[in-house]
Amino acid sequence: MISLRYHITSIAAVFLALAVGVVLGSTTLSRSLLSGLTTENTDLGTQVSQLEHDRNALGARLADGDSFAGAVGPLAVRGALDKRTVVLVTTADARPADRDAVKGLVANAGGSVTGELQLTDAFADPAKADQLKEIVIRLLPAGVQLPTATDPGTLAGGLLGPLLLISAATNEPQASPEETAAAFAGLTEGGFLAAVPDVKPAQLAVILTGGTSTGEDAGDRAATVARFAAQVDRSGAGAVLAGGAGSADGAGALGVVRADTAATSILSTVDNVDTPAGRVVVVLALAEQVAERAGRYGSAGNAQAAAPGVPVG
Repeated sequence: MISLRYHITSIAAVFLALAVGVVLGSTTLSRSLLSGLTTENTDLGTQVSQLEHDRNALGARLADGDSFAGAVGPLAVRGALDKRTVVLVTTADARPADRDAVKGLVANAGGSVTGELQLTDAFADPAKADQLKEIVIRLLPAGVQLPTATDPGTLAGGLLGPLLLISAATNEPQASPEETAAAFAGLTEGGFLAAVPDVKPAQLAVILTGGTSTGEDAGDRAATVARFAAQVDRSGAGAVLAGGAGSADGAGALGVVRADTAATSILSTVDNVDTPAGRVVVVLALAEQVAERAGRYGSAGNAQAAAPGVPVG
């Protein structure tokens, strides 16, 4: 007769066998798993090393390309802006190095910079929009007519464009020196210009901005700069809006222009002004504006070509 003790002993033996099996199995599994993980880790380490090598090689090639563009840039633009005049406008996030490089290339191209206008951060601030519009309307010269649009960027371009650019039809200033000085002083006192500038009106304009805008009001800021640049373009012989990496994104000023067929049909944009090649393209795009042509240039996905006259790859 099978006793209770036999049942207990049998059950204990079964659990003991299971436990031994689990231990033995897990030990074998762990060795196999560790071996597989070690092999995979080695493979990943090799891939990382290769990617780092490729990255370093690409970085070296980019550096060589930048050096080459910087060296041949003055030769590439020679004569492109012969006897043309250019005014430079910079936003608060534009890089001084880009401004200085473009200014030098304009001179290499045979042109001259008649002055620089620096917009402050408040210029594109949505919270300051009503104040900016009030100043624009109040300081408008008698012979200048504002556009019908009521957004702050277009209105500011409607005021500053005729002050910064001579008439494309007559090659004459569109406002008196006194009216221009009063407008600049009023915008400076309102905090929209960095300082009262010494600017003479030019034939062409370059508006330099930074990269992509950030923050909750990024889209509004980008739209203000984009519409300002488009209206400045309409005020004279032409303009180029140039920005750095990210400027052609949806939250960048160039991205806003490129999404607007009416604006991009007249205003040229360059999305890589933070590179030597992009700065050369800015000057070539200015020359194209004189011929009443416009384009979207650079390396962003919404660019049509790297430079004027370069076939799309």
